[in-house]
Amino acid sequence: LVMEVNTGEVVAMSSLPSFDPNQPGAIDQDVRFNRTTLGVYEMGSTFKIFTTAMALDAGTVSLRGGYDATNPIRIARFTIRDFHAKKRWLSVPEIILHSSNIGAAKMAVDVGGLAQRTYLGKFGILEPAGLELPEVGAPLMPSVWRQINTMTISYGHGISVSPVQVVTGVTALVNGGFYRKPTLLKRQGQAKAGKQVIMSETSRKMRSLMRLVVSEGTGRKANIRGYLIGGKTGTAEKISSRGYSKSSKIVSFVGAFPMNAPRYAVLAMVDEPVGNKRTFSYATGGWVAAPVVGKVVERI
Repeated sequence: LVMEVNTGEVVAMSSLPSFDPNQPGAIDQDVRFNRTTLGVYEMGSTFKIFTTAMALDAGTVSLRGGYDATNPIRIARFTIRDFHAKKRWLSVPEIILHSSNIGAAKMAVDVGGLAQRTYLGKFGILEPAGLELPEVGAPLMPSVWRQINTMTISYGHGISVSPVQVVTGVTALVNGGFYRKPTLLKRQGQAKAGKQVIMSETSRKMRSLMRLVVSEGTGRKANIRGYLIGGKTGTAEKISSRGYSKSSKIVSFVGAFPMNAPRYAVLAMVDEPVGNKRTFSYATGGWVAAPVVGKVVERI
């Protein structure tokens, strides 16, 4: 999915597997399903950029601040751990750089569940994307927003949204803080007036943090020479009948470029990737989805 960050215009969208519209009788029901707009998924760590943006914007933490990520968080019957545990205090840039679940959860608790819900609403995450298509999925979220929900939603678990919602939210993070509803219609070369949802200074900070992820963090495989790409990786375990599955994942990378003056936001998502020799058996967003975005940006 590719979106113009200053207009909300969808300029490219693909959902695979595809089909031949000239043979309607042979189209399997599964391939008719538009995963980009109708499918809703737990997006994993891509949500950490929303958490960081709301914390910086609300003033509950600064870029010089941070949180202790030495030990896992135990709450109720759950344990929140880091995939790449550093077991130390992490600054806000390090929380994003190393994709710390513990740091994101603590950041969200400081913001508070009510403010978290308000900000996610401003980013267009809590309602179906107002797109000119009949196939638009509604997000799935907790009916009661407890502290455990605030924590898990901070790193993209416990809430399911469509890819187009995520990309639209990201456009507001990088374009100076203006949310514009996504559209399939041409904007005639002019930006539609949007609603300011975060301060322009917060947007500037988010652009630098997202660039850091690609230049030094988990998104390095999206780092194409000559293009200032910024973004965030996401790896989420899929829900099965027995809870979360360790073997089945949805991985993604959402980014924007060029980060000094963003023009487009880009998202790639892969359902149930399998690691191979080339990825050293890893099947995470950084290994699978980030290179896709890098190649797409290079083509653009």
